[in-house]
Amino acid sequence: MKKKNRVLITGATGFVGTNLQNYLNSCFVVNPVSVRYSPNQHFDSKGDAIIHLAGKAHDLKKVSNPTDYYEANFELTKQLFDAFLASEASVFIFMSTVKAVADSVEGVLTENVKPNPITVYGKSKLAAEEYILSRKNLKDKRVYILRPCMIHGPSNKGNLNLLYSFVSKGIPYPFGKYLNRRSFVSVDNLCFIIKELIDNTKIESGIYNIADDTSLSTIDLVQVISEVLNKPTRILKFPKLFVHFMAKVGDFLPIPINSERLLKLTENYEVSNFKIKNAIQKTLPLSSIEGIRKTIASF
Repeated sequence: MKKKNRVLITGATGFVGTNLQNYLNSCFVVNPVSVRYSPNQHFDSKGDAIIHLAGKAHDLKKVSNPTDYYEANFELTKQLFDAFLASEASVFIFMSTVKAVADSVEGVLTENVKPNPITVYGKSKLAAEEYILSRKNLKDKRVYILRPCMIHGPSNKGNLNLLYSFVSKGIPYPFGKYLNRRSFVSVDNLCFIIKELIDNTKIESGIYNIADDTSLSTIDLVQVISEVLNKPTRILKFPKLFVHFMAKVGDFLPIPINSERLLKLTENYEVSNFKIKNAIQKTLPLSSIEGIRKTIASF
């Protein structure tokens, strides 16, 4: 019987980590590793592959210190990657983000776009990427930097929560005038890709955007949510000037919409998955719509 590869996962208690453990358990020996940055610490990486998910994500309340981001996303990654280089492990997968490249996108985001992150979160992830890429001549080792767009799946509502709230309460979606396109990735597809990267020794090291095959508009999402909840699709088309005025009011008064929420619901952010699809040469398990349906059904 072929010996199972040992896979170490940091950040294993998070949303992606929990799903990834469940996905990989049948084919690998999975060891969750609890890590936290501390100066001058050294890790003993006993495994065939290391998947580094741990880090500090967006601070929605905006109370975190920038140092916290750099320690969790940059310094900790440096320590783990140095341990990988000194170990017998052959695969290192670092979970970065599309926000390490751009907070807004014109056209479609590819791996060739020059990074220009705005937030401390994005800058700290980019710093970790640059450190990994600065290490050359990695003989017999494969290193993958993954940049997923918004990840969704059962038990993780993310930005879909506001839309779900609209539809489930029977409130019409008021931004029908905005015809945007946005990329998502289901956690099932993400886990599938990670397994392929571990298994397929022919996939070249490098940076890969991670997204489902098709981008969706916010109106598409409202329609899917309505379908899953068996409710009528209600979409209003208020003039954009009126919507922007109400969003500005919401920046100061406690109403359901403000400038930040309006941007999240109506912005364009399309991400190309051509490079990773070309590398794995396989069809993703879930279509964009199937993934959204599965997530919504779990709410």
